[in-house]
Amino acid sequence: MSDAPRFAVLLSGCGVYDGAEIHESVLTLLAIDRQGGTYRCFAPDVPQMHVIDHRTGEPAADESRNVLTEAARIARGKIEDITAFTPADFDALILPGGFGAAKNLCTFAVDGPTCAVVPSVEAAIKAAHGAGLPIGALCISPALIARVLGPVTVTIGADAGTAEAIGAMGGTHRVTTHAEVVVDEAHKVVTTPCYMLDATVSQIAEGADNAVRTLMGMIGKG
Repeated sequence: MSDAPRFAVLLSGCGVYDGAEIHESVLTLLAIDRQGGTYRCFAPDVPQMHVIDHRTGEPAADESRNVLTEAARIARGKIEDITAFTPADFDALILPGGFGAAKNLCTFAVDGPTCAVVPSVEAAIKAAHGAGLPIGALCISPALIARVLGPVTVTIGADAGTAEAIGAMGGTHRVTTHAEVVVDEAHKVVTTPCYMLDATVSQIAEGADNAVRTLMGMIGKG
């Protein structure tokens, strides 16, 4: 039996404006693989909030897509419904960012701190937390973690509005810059800002790498 750390990666579609941020997602998978871990990708089987034309940044009229189907593009088809997530099969859970985390996994993009969370997503995060798995979140995803877990310490970089919303949900925000991670030891939550800052792809890679390394160091502790 392999002792490789096992990661569940929760995606929110495919594409920064209406799904999972592709650079953050792929570089998270790369960091896990390079550091000797394994991963399985998950997403909820729900419709996207909307579809954005990534050339213009505008909504595409009369078009709809499914979050699980779109996330399969990043996972090269190897994707599972988040309802199949079982904490006992994993050592850590990690969520890349992208607007999909705030539009498709919850309604934070529209409703802010009073947002609703997709029930299967909320159940998975609570199950992972309850089982003592460390949880990582990149970019805007820490806002989702704050909504589900409440009094956690996280970072989304330096955006004052999002930081205020995290506080309204019971969380504590720490200002950070590129590739820095914030660790909430009590709740076993690791966060890093990624594209919540004006970042290069190299800085995203460093942030994902640092987050994954930190999560690996927390596995089996506490």
